[in-house]
Amino acid sequence: MAVGHDVRRVGGECGAGKGQAEQAEGTFPPWFPAYLFPRFRVILCMAILRGRSCSGLSANLLTRSCFISLALASIFLAGCGGNKKPRARVAPPPEIQHPSSPSGQPQYSGKPLYVETGLASWYGPPYHNRKSASGEVFDMHDLTAAHKTLPMNSIVRVTALGTGKSVIVRINDRGPFVGDRILDLSLGAAKEIGVWRAGLARVRVEVLEAPKPIDSGGRWCVQVGAFSDYDEAAQYKARLLRRYSSAKVIQFTGPTGEWVRIRPLNDDRARAQEVARENRAGEVGVFLVRLD
Repeated sequence: MAVGHDVRRVGGECGAGKGQAEQAEGTFPPWFPAYLFPRFRVILCMAILRGRSCSGLSANLLTRSCFISLALASIFLAGCGGNKKPRARVAPPPEIQHPSSPSGQPQYSGKPLYVETGLASWYGPPYHNRKSASGEVFDMHDLTAAHKTLPMNSIVRVTALGTGKSVIVRINDRGPFVGDRILDLSLGAAKEIGVWRAGLARVRVEVLEAPKPIDSGGRWCVQVGAFSDYDEAAQYKARLLRRYSSAKVIQFTGPTGEWVRIRPLNDDRARAQEVARENRAGEVGVFLVRLD
């Protein structure tokens, strides 16, 4: 058949072209990439077949032309598609996380700086969104507390002795100025340890961190009274000014009325303790208060 004859003829010509290509392969220069030998043979085979149908051009000339073209192509491919070293992806360093309890609060190890046991109360709605003694706006839902003598921003663990539950709070206010209570919890903190319904509870206070020394230094004053009547507070202030000429006697509106405080010279702690002892003998509601 004519078709079979054509196929055999083409196959024979390709075989002849392949032989010439293999012969030309031995003339490759040393720098010629070995992985391009098979491609070169195919292209050279096609070039020889085309060369036989072109008058005026010898197969040898076409072979050299193909060789030069392929050599230039190999140089281009070697420059553009050469082996590239894979870029290693360095994982970011892991974040350092402090261990936390199941409730999400950080855990502290080691011996507390200070331990105190006594009555705690809580305060909320009347003082919510009002400025605290630290200057911050009080948020009753935050885990904070008021204490009369611990440095501001101290970190404290409060444990309700009745429930056994604990909460870690930050001291950002002063108080309570009622009886023998040692701590005033925010509403949020009181709920954490289950004492907000009772109102009062015996607690253990453990200071875990303090920005300043607890037993020394600091700025101190003495709160000597809280009055519901402005004029009564003013008269008491006048008597204290005559008694403590070197001190500052301050009257201001507090959460529970008109408050009067004595600030000794240089806000000295020892002098403030002395003033507190002098006034506790005949007055109710005298408290040593740290200012910082």
